[in-house]
Amino acid sequence: MNPSIVCLTGATATGKSAATLALAQRWPIEIITMDSATIYRGMDIGTAKPSAAEQLRVRHHLLDIRDPSETYSAAAFRQDALALIADITARNHFPLICGGTLLYYKALREGLDDLPQADAALRDEIARQAAERGWPAMHRQLAQRDPATARRLSPNDSQRIQRALEVCHLTGQSLSSLLARQHRQTAAEHHHITISLEPSARSALHTRIERRFRAMMAHGLLDEVAALHARPDLHPGLPSMRCVGYRQLWTHLDGQATLDAAADQAIAATRRLAKHQLTWLRTLPERHIIDCTSPDAIDRVVDTMALLQP
Repeated sequence: MNPSIVCLTGATATGKSAATLALAQRWPIEIITMDSATIYRGMDIGTAKPSAAEQLRVRHHLLDIRDPSETYSAAAFRQDALALIADITARNHFPLICGGTLLYYKALREGLDDLPQADAALRDEIARQAAERGWPAMHRQLAQRDPATARRLSPNDSQRIQRALEVCHLTGQSLSSLLARQHRQTAAEHHHITISLEPSARSALHTRIERRFRAMMAHGLLDEVAALHARPDLHPGLPSMRCVGYRQLWTHLDGQATLDAAADQAIAATRRLAKHQLTWLRTLPERHIIDCTSPDAIDRVVDTMALLQP
């Protein structure tokens, strides 16, 4: 039998990093970071990346593995995570998946659909058309070719609209029809156990989110974004620059919003992200839920881990 793999997940600002440090005091764990923002070098404050001291206390993997000009995918995460799981267990350590990018977790648990690989030239052409017409117009184009996919996407969800149109062009079929027909691979290599930090009261999480963002600003987040903004190879369309906080402060640096307005927009966007994460977590009924607002939340994470991984 292959080992069970524990994932400590939850919405943003629920205390996952603090819980991992407590776990590392008791077990020889290594963290496989499941986060689509902390993968980027030079994006430390706004992503709440573990500090150098925290990384010395417990080994973290998949931090700082991409430049902000580069991309990373759920498929790449799955490949990297499976290799790391094998490597960590071979050293008689416990791999702990930790993070809130649940698309990555879905790819790890369920496998990936056999869809065509990205076509750089085609993507550039779609992006060119979007620059001329706007992404809502591209969304209307998608609605004509793939109504089911268009219904579940926001008219400004540029990344997913681009991918759906790309699949239509490459295959002559809609993304929704391909997904309906294809047999999804299964990630049968391991049994996955999910520990989820979630708030009993959404308002308490909202307060945490605002407090954390204000602290990030006090620790130099605007300067961090300004350094990225000064790079000629970076722009708001990149996945890295679409991360919450970075996107909103970028608009301030472009002169499109006051700093106070950009900060308020960043806090609102982070709250929407948390809502999305909590909605997705509810699709995992077997998860072990721990109230992140409870004073003994970290102790309860440790106790739950002890039951699962003695």
